[in-house]
Amino acid sequence: MLLENFYSEASNKIHFTRKQASDFAKQIAGDFNPIHDEASKRFCVPGDLLFALLLDKYGVSQKMRVTFSGMVSDGVALHFNDSTGDNIAIVDDKDKEYLRLTRSGQTVNNATLIDNLTRRYVEFSGQTFPHILVPLMKAHQVMINPVRPLVIYESMVIDIDDLNIEEPQLELSNSSLVAEGKRGTVCLKFNLLSNGKVIGKGEKNMVLSGLRAYDEEQIQQLVNGYDAQKSAATA
Repeated sequence: MLLENFYSEASNKIHFTRKQASDFAKQIAGDFNPIHDEASKRFCVPGDLLFALLLDKYGVSQKMRVTFSGMVSDGVALHFNDSTGDNIAIVDDKDKEYLRLTRSGQTVNNATLIDNLTRRYVEFSGQTFPHILVPLMKAHQVMINPVRPLVIYESMVIDIDDLNIEEPQLELSNSSLVAEGKRGTVCLKFNLLSNGKVIGKGEKNMVLSGLRAYDEEQIQQLVNGYDAQKSAATA
């Protein structure tokens, strides 16, 4: 993966054009969340792209937690300073924090592992909607706003027992949704495998906004629109 195609860098500052971020979402992650569309009024850089950059800049650690605290727009320049520490905050020119990496255990900078872990994770993450999220919402009889759907990252965790691998695979192990009024939290847990053996685990946590009562017809319209957009982009 030529990650450099999806951001620009100067003086340890990284910024994204709308096209770069949108291309990563659609071409690499298979993610057609409307907030990653170039023309979206609520546009933000995909969390998966930010995670990919963390791995590229700081390597893979046995235990990693990434916390997202702000939506990155195309007008934001982020500081990815050189660091060997275990608590790394990514901030803008005004020291506003957008994400934080906390890590422990062994850290490696194996380019093959970084590339493969990035690819497998974003492929897994890109399946969230509709394959995982829609059945969850149906089971809990709630749904996101079909007109202004908003699903955003809250945090993610990866815990790897052995970094002496190069081609990890990811598989979903559990999914859950907790709805509280108009806000919901989703946790997707997954296993990391190498040669069929579980060598780690992780989770992706998201926030759903504007929840309302589940409506099968409206959900199907949302899914159809999502699928049509995906088909058009990959045609």
